Amino acid sequence: MPVVLIPFALIALFFAILALIAILFPLGIFNRYRVATSRRKARGCLALANSFAFALSASTLLATAAVTSVWEPRALPYVGGGFVMGGLLGWLSLAISRWEETADGLYVTARRWLVLTLILVVVGRFGYGIWRAWNALVVRPEDESWLVAAGIAGSLAAGALIIGYSLVYWLGVRRRVRRYRRRQSL
Repeated sequence: MPVVLIPFALIALFFAILALIAILFPLGIFNRYRVATSRRKARGCLALANSFAFALSASTLLATAAVTSVWEPRALPYVGGGFVMGGLLGWLSLAISRWEETADGLYVTARRWLVLTLILVVVGRFGYGIWRAWNALVVRPEDESWLVAAGIAGSLAAGALIIGYSLVYWLGVRRRVRRYRRRQSL
């Protein structure tokens, strides 16, 4: 390949990757909704692993918000509010999900409207964050940092909402599975 064509090949590769992302992102969102609203067996080991993973994610997000609060003072309070709201949504999800105790095991089906709401929060904040970051690069006051203008505190809060929801939800699933196993052993 001649050296002259390498930049054109790289540009074509870049646009091909962008097109692939544009195609796969909606498919991934649809698949996430489909899987999250299906009837699933509640497994204790999976709930425990997810609880640990989300606890690690929560501590990492808190550390990130603490560091970010040097530039954006609202980051830590927004993250705290996101964790509280996410925890409340997690408890709500545990309360309104359909739980089925069978001889084969404990099964759970999440409510579609709650799953759709959480997915829309993520997608909406993702899109708004991209628009806000682009806008902050183009038009912003000289004395304001790009990080503040891009609305990083809101993005961290949306992440905290999802992590808080997931942490409380999986801790609740673990608790329900343990309670189910105790009743089965009697």
